[in-house]
Amino acid sequence: MPADKSVLKAFFYERPVLTVARELIGKRLVRMVDGQRISGLIVEAEAYDGETDLACHARAGRTPRTETMYGPPGRAYVYFTYGMHWMLNCVCAHQGYPAAVLIRAILPLEGTAFISSRRPGRPAKDWCNGPAKLCQALEITGSLNGADLCLPDAELRIEEGLEVPDARVQRTPRIGIDLVPEPWRSQPWRFVVASPEKVFAKA
Repeated sequence: MPADKSVLKAFFYERPVLTVARELIGKRLVRMVDGQRISGLIVEAEAYDGETDLACHARAGRTPRTETMYGPPGRAYVYFTYGMHWMLNCVCAHQGYPAAVLIRAILPLEGTAFISSRRPGRPAKDWCNGPAKLCQALEITGSLNGADLCLPDAELRIEEGLEVPDARVQRTPRIGIDLVPEPWRSQPWRFVVASPEKVFAKA
């Protein structure tokens, strides 16, 4: 397949993480596996903003685990959690400032047979409706940590997608951070499309 010129460039990510998180909604996450293109529209994302954000991994400072977050914007930050799940993030802001967007859900568009084989026994609505689920479905693992998302022929990249009006995007507190103190626990830094199948019916 020829290189796709619609891939998002580094300058897209080199902005405040909340701006990037909102604008990632509706963009197309693409994974290439053995020449096969698997993709879906991003419908849920969360922002994590630097060392002062106590819900962010960078609260511990620069460590081997968080090193990727301090690197160039537009890189994949893929980490392992709960001893079983991979999570995909996009590094944002300027190099040296640890901010990232967690991709929490996508609406599958291409390669659905591949996705189904990776999520056997699950209905289509549950294939990619969670950060660990989408990593399993798209075969995203730690081998992609630090990968450049901005290369047009990359194995993992994000492309232009569909515009989603603000009226269709809900903002809520982030999920799974119940032990994080305020004000971080209640910051409305999660962006999600309600009923994405209807919003993207013509995608």
